[in-house]
Amino acid sequence: MFDLNMIKALYDRMPGRISIARNVVGRPLTLAEKVLYSHLSEGEASQPYQRGESYVDFDPDRVAMQDATAQMALLQFMMAGKEKVAVPSTAHCDHLIQAKVGAETDLDVAKDVNSEVYNFLESVSNKYGVGFWKPGAGIIHQVVLENYAFPGGMMIGTDSHTVNAGGLGMVAIGVGGADAVDVMAGMPWELKFPKLIGVKLTGEMSGWTSAKDVILKVAGILTVKGGTGAIVEYFGEGADKMSCTGKGTICNMGAEIGATTSMFGYDEHMANYLKATGRAEVADLADGIAEHLKADPEVYADPDSYFDQVIEINLSELEPHLNGPFTPDRATPISEMAEAAAENDWPTDVKVGLIGSCTNSSYEDISRSASIAQQAVDRGLKTKAKFTITPGSEQVRYTIERDGFIDTFNELGASVFANACGPCIGQWSRDGAEKEEKNTIVHSFNRNFAKRADGNPNTHAFVGSPELVTAIAIAGDLTFNPATDTLTNENGEAIKLEVPTGHDLPEKGFDVEDLGFQAPAEDGSGVEVIIDPKSERLQFLEPFDPWDGKNISGAKLLIKAKGKCTTDHISMAGPWLRLRGHLDNISNNLLIGAMNAYNDKTNAVKNQLNGEYGPVPDVQRDYKFNGIPTVVVGDENYGEGSSREHAAMEPRFLGVRAVLVRSFARIHETNLKKQGMLALTFAYKSDYDNIQEDDSFDFVDLDQFSEGQPLTIIANHADGSSDKILCNHTYNEAQIEWFKAGSALNLIRAQQG
Repeated sequence: MFDLNMIKALYDRMPGRISIARNVVGRPLTLAEKVLYSHLSEGEASQPYQRGESYVDFDPDRVAMQDATAQMALLQFMMAGKEKVAVPSTAHCDHLIQAKVGAETDLDVAKDVNSEVYNFLESVSNKYGVGFWKPGAGIIHQVVLENYAFPGGMMIGTDSHTVNAGGLGMVAIGVGGADAVDVMAGMPWELKFPKLIGVKLTGEMSGWTSAKDVILKVAGILTVKGGTGAIVEYFGEGADKMSCTGKGTICNMGAEIGATTSMFGYDEHMANYLKATGRAEVADLADGIAEHLKADPEVYADPDSYFDQVIEINLSELEPHLNGPFTPDRATPISEMAEAAAENDWPTDVKVGLIGSCTNSSYEDISRSASIAQQAVDRGLKTKAKFTITPGSEQVRYTIERDGFIDTFNELGASVFANACGPCIGQWSRDGAEKEEKNTIVHSFNRNFAKRADGNPNTHAFVGSPELVTAIAIAGDLTFNPATDTLTNENGEAIKLEVPTGHDLPEKGFDVEDLGFQAPAEDGSGVEVIIDPKSERLQFLEPFDPWDGKNISGAKLLIKAKGKCTTDHISMAGPWLRLRGHLDNISNNLLIGAMNAYNDKTNAVKNQLNGEYGPVPDVQRDYKFNGIPTVVVGDENYGEGSSREHAAMEPRFLGVRAVLVRSFARIHETNLKKQGMLALTFAYKSDYDNIQEDDSFDFVDLDQFSEGQPLTIIANHADGSSDKILCNHTYNEAQIEWFKAGSALNLIRAQQG
């Protein structure tokens, strides 16, 4: 069991800190507020913080990193001048395993192909006191839920779906690697005090409805940016009836509405999960302060008085949903899918159904899916679509194999992939994807942006629960509603699937032979971290140059991105994951997925030096070679999606000085600030339309950069005219110092010197 002493110490001080915070704020507290005020870097609260306005320093309890982001996070930590991480930290090898053949073969290939990266992560973890989870151990968020998450705790992770741990009552927040470096270096971690959205769940789920449908419904209500800057807190009788891993699913996909995190209050389901995963002592400790691990009673009695927004969902009336395609917030109840597909010309012939990912790979998820698969096997049904399963951890995989579920899936003709992210993040070698044919897949993942799963821009991906995905894979039809429709078996008989059944926890308990964990050396001073200078995948970092104190003038427009521009568009995953430890090489994917507003093409922008069109990275490298600063312009919710800081480091490395957009996603805006970039928003959103393809920009008052004061840019057009662009920003004085120093890491290193 991990962290028991740390948890005891936190629980000892929580009641006192919460009592003081309640007096300071002058009212009852929500659960999120209790956890936040219990983790103030200053200790006991001395003032009430303003939601959505106050920047606050916190001391998180731990840090988690997945292998794709851990490379850059740990490369940055190596520059910080510290001998050991200051808080418990872990690295998890889950992103670099490609799904192609099957679990054993794919894992063996990954260990061979990625040996250089795995050896680096193992050695750097060993040196600096970081726990190392080997390839095959499982997906970071499932492993964290099983081993590290605990009620009332606070953690950050270098992955947007860190929020999964909210299913065990944590404030768990996705960040970029530079934020992780702050915490691992023992420094306070800064966050704007979040707004609070309350979701009251009434009634009880039944039939084909699952926890996944709750967040699919919420995403349809709030959209991909409706939760930005807010913590979503779930409560009510419906929440109390939901399993711990079901809660985790809901919190996990809260990343898709832009929420800072999501969470549930402590209850018996969390206690049972802790006990089932070998943490009975943590459950006993939590029981001792249970009143402090949920909101005050007054909050639940009158939520409108304590939350900035309240949503109510009756679980008894909620039906299964499919969200998509191309965006996770387009929510369609399954009963309305036939009509929606016809109206939008969506292909209804489903080619592949995929279950798993960090969102839905628990024992409960797989047992419910297996119950559908068993029905199909017993009643002579075959899957008309290909069908794949990705277990969330080795503990889950070992247990479902013991309980016969893998045999059931094999009888149905399914493929079981390695315990890793796989297709969810584009690590899927899908046959025929290169043909870019229009087709439909359904999956239980969290994101369905264009090209995300298989690289095919014409794959229509729909998100649903594992049990619904299983039923649709059997039917091969997007419009199939298992609650009302029948299937025909090989004997010509009409078969109606019975509602899925399963167990939130295995009746015989979890079992595993090897979790896949490796503890670091007690003294890592003698461990040497070696990177081959000729490596294509790893590269030591060099500090970014500090600001020269002058206004930027003559900056060229690199690209004006049109519409949705996620971190997948800015820095693609898939085959590019292998280069996450080499900043120069991965910068060759900079903004190659963003749509150019002037020609509606991707990866084709005008080079103002020669008038020719070329790939975005090539054009930017030409500007960099000639010492010309550039500006990127974007639309709403720019940087939505993954926490990957490469989307901020790449433009910084290649010489982009500012990103000017209509609005930012939270994590990406912070990542830009951390890397010494200017993250600016149009004061008047219509000014986006005034930016022209041949523009150059002069910053008028950057030399007076200060908190709360807008900046002014002159956009000079090719015809000799110009527009004055007023730019808002959210920098505080400390963040302005990051910009002046060239990056937040430069400041940390300077303080060590």
